[in-house]
Amino acid sequence: MIKSLKLAVAVLALGLSGAVTANAEPLKVGIAAEPYPPFASPDASGKWDGWEVQVAEALCAEAKLECVITPISWDGIIPALTTKKIDMIAASMSITAEREKTIAFSDKYYNTPTGIIGPKSETFDASPEGLKGKIIGVQVSTVHEVYAKKHFGPTAAEIKIYQTQDEANADLAAGRIDAVQADSIALNDFLKTDQGKGCCDMKGTVADDLEVLGPGVGVGLRKEDTELKEKINAAIKGIRANGKYDEIAKKYFDFNIYGE
Repeated sequence: MIKSLKLAVAVLALGLSGAVTANAEPLKVGIAAEPYPPFASPDASGKWDGWEVQVAEALCAEAKLECVITPISWDGIIPALTTKKIDMIAASMSITAEREKTIAFSDKYYNTPTGIIGPKSETFDASPEGLKGKIIGVQVSTVHEVYAKKHFGPTAAEIKIYQTQDEANADLAAGRIDAVQADSIALNDFLKTDQGKGCCDMKGTVADDLEVLGPGVGVGLRKEDTELKEKINAAIKGIRANGKYDEIAKKYFDFNIYGE
């Protein structure tokens, strides 16, 4: 009788455990709430798509995780992670030592150069000398803000900080600033728009600074979520090995976005 009772309790506990797992809420994958083509942009219905959104969805599928894309204001995205409003960050966030004081990162899932764009009517390069005396626009809370202040700040007329990349690009197109620094892919995408191709061109890529720019972009995670980190790292390896990563990349790029 006692053995039967113990067995019944064990079966009930197992059933409840399965019910909890089945009813668990999807993991929230945080992306920046501001359009950042070709990585992430909403369509007319408000559904988010883009290279990085598709990669995030592929990682969740590979790891057998149920996920939901969750837009969050960029300057609040790390606090949203640490306070458990979201569970992961997949928003072109560079892996840096400064950020690793607060959160953990997966292995990188892409790495591209940092570029400088400016008016077609002006000739200068992406060096401190080339940008001397110029007003340079960067997005707040990015590696580009840190880099510009460190390398261009001493000689620039001003490092102007914007809440979104779109605002910086718009001010450049309107002639209110002289240059913009950001990821070269995002800048090249802007240069293909009517606004961008009418005003600006790429002036070059900045000199490397591993301490500031980091070794690439990774999925941001809470430090305590070690099991999730292992799953995401395995998923990154998995989609690169099975061809899914390249399948998504070829829709958007004609070069190796993963990097070396």
